[in-house]
Amino acid sequence: MSDVRIRTAITDDEPALSELVRRTWSPATEITPRPPAGEPFFHEASRPEDYLIAELDDRVVAYLRLVQPIPVDSCAHVRQIQGLAVDDTARHRGIATALIAAAITESRRQHASRLTLRVLSTNLAAQRLYARTGFTLEGTLRNEYYLEEKFVDDLLMAQQI
Repeated sequence: MSDVRIRTAITDDEPALSELVRRTWSPATEITPRPPAGEPFFHEASRPEDYLIAELDDRVVAYLRLVQPIPVDSCAHVRQIQGLAVDDTARHRGIATALIAAAITESRRQHASRLTLRVLSTNLAAQRLYARTGFTLEGTLRNEYYLEEKFVDDLLMAQQI
């Protein structure tokens, strides 16, 4: 893990992140269609400062999006992971775990005391990762999505930080 560097994204990371999201997209883990080539990664609602990225050998290999889920004062203590992807070439090296640890540190720096996320019931690997890193299941939205010709539950997970 010492060869992995985690940092906040910058605008210059956009091409690498766009390609990474296209490579890691899967109907088993995503509720939206695969983004088309050339579609901007960053936009008004998804800014570079919302992303932690992991670099390996000076190459972007993973990202985690961390935001306040609802931009109102009564939710200022909450941060939410709204996306986590690791390139296949960098899997099983602890990068996702390191990104979650960095998200917890960053959330605390922003004075948050709660970290939440949503994960598809079909994404068992992600559920195991989140449980290993301290998240617990807090709710299930039954049949929230219709993907690949079947209904899929949306699981709500969280932890106090």
